[in-house]
Amino acid sequence: MRGSLQSYRKVSIESEIAVASPHRIIQMMFAGGLERLAQSRYAIEHQNMIDKGIFIGKAIGIINGLNSSLNMDEGGEIAGNLSQLYDFILLKITEANLNNDVKAIDDAMSVLRTLKEGWDAIPQDQHHLTSEAS
Repeated sequence: MRGSLQSYRKVSIESEIAVASPHRIIQMMFAGGLERLAQSRYAIEHQNMIDKGIFIGKAIGIINGLNSSLNMDEGGEIAGNLSQLYDFILLKITEANLNNDVKAIDDAMSVLRTLKEGWDAIPQDQHHLTSEAS
């Protein structure tokens, strides 16, 4: 049953991505990053090093994807600042991985949550602008 639920979720997410706007894709990446970090934290707390490695790897992939989606030419100072924040998140995730440090996960999640809240607050009629600058 669990395998079929995971397969359904994967197909559902892939279907949503296929029709999603660039703004919505970034929202989904923020949410996915937060979920993977929460799963990493849980794995560290329960000393499950296999899951910790899997979820930290996925979180790093998402943060790298967010960072590589930045348009440094059009985004200017904002894109540069976001890149620095993504680098900070990656540093905290690395610390968490090396030291089994849930505080480092919490720090990474706090920054990512703030970025997500800011992104989510962008009015609908401005979404096309975020697609061009990110």
